[in-house]
Amino acid sequence: MPSIFDEIVDRRNTDSVKYMFWQGEGGTIPMWVADMDFKAPAEVSQALVRAAEHGVFGYTDADQSYEQAACDWMRRNFGWAAKPEWNVRVPGVVFALAAAVRGLTKEGDAVLIQQPAYYPFMDVVNDNDRKLVVNELQLRGDKYEIDFDDFEEKIRANEVKLFILCSPHNPVGRVWTKEELSRMGEICLKYGVTVASDEIHADFVFSGYRHTVFSDAFPALRDKTIILTAPSKTFNLAGLQTANIFIEDSKLRDAFSREIQRTGYAQLNTMGQAATKAAYLHGQAWRDEMVAYLEESARYAEQALAQTKIKLIKPEGTYLLWLDCRALGMDDDDLVDFITEANLWLHAGFTFGQCGSGFMRMNIACPRAVLAQAMGNLTAALAEL
Repeated sequence: MPSIFDEIVDRRNTDSVKYMFWQGEGGTIPMWVADMDFKAPAEVSQALVRAAEHGVFGYTDADQSYEQAACDWMRRNFGWAAKPEWNVRVPGVVFALAAAVRGLTKEGDAVLIQQPAYYPFMDVVNDNDRKLVVNELQLRGDKYEIDFDDFEEKIRANEVKLFILCSPHNPVGRVWTKEELSRMGEICLKYGVTVASDEIHADFVFSGYRHTVFSDAFPALRDKTIILTAPSKTFNLAGLQTANIFIEDSKLRDAFSREIQRTGYAQLNTMGQAATKAAYLHGQAWRDEMVAYLEESARYAEQALAQTKIKLIKPEGTYLLWLDCRALGMDDDDLVDFITEANLWLHAGFTFGQCGSGFMRMNIACPRAVLAQAMGNLTAALAEL
């Protein structure tokens, strides 16, 4: 049976970042920036239409029903009993990470990330004059793992003050186990490190895996933990700029909130608030079907690449595939050119850190027919090498 996610939506000429910067010919398929080509749930569009028809767009603040909807989503999907008063509403997770870096550390302090990692992690550290410390993830076989000895040594030697965790991990697709999260938590507790856990991809977890909220995995560090969430990936609402940052400890929450206030930010975007509430109240079935669709798409891509020199790092979650292209023997510039000539626009791995050299990130949150065309382009180009 056709899925609602099979619908091809023409996003050209809509000011979409994913599409607007490519001016080439030949049907190039953009699969780089991490937003989906799926329409949001119908209830979200209906909520936006109601808000638009009202016609007044004055100052708006979230009421208790918004907070409860966000908390209920976390409880229903992850078993985490977040409370409304823990939430600090902001326009985005990267905005919140930058605020956490400024508000919870001083210039020159060390901040640790795990590369290859979503490149804004590096940017919010460097742009705010903090010391970037990297604990490289280790590819062992077909799975990335944490080098815990290096993790602890980097924290100890650099007196790390803040650890930015990506859970589930972008771009390598790991869904960290409770045991892995606990072990990181124990080390952070030992050295007094605050943890900012970016869990924006928590809703994208495939069969056989389970996302654990960091605070649930290691409750002993709840007074030094920030949980960053947003509906933007789950429901394709990035342009509406809404995120929910849960901070249980009141002192830590106050320190973070003071930094938000210093930016001059006050209330959520009116339309973003309406969309987020509708998504959390009515989007469960849509989300469940979407994740199942993406899991099948990941299997499709894996089968398409099985007999090629490109190795797919099998994802446990997210809609981002991490492709190991090192067997092609190309440097990064040549690899980008090769992908471009295949009429694909992927995200070059080196942007996620030096250890991403020779890799590509592919966004498969698109209709299956588009994915089939993309894999056809790629396998045909590989056959001509």
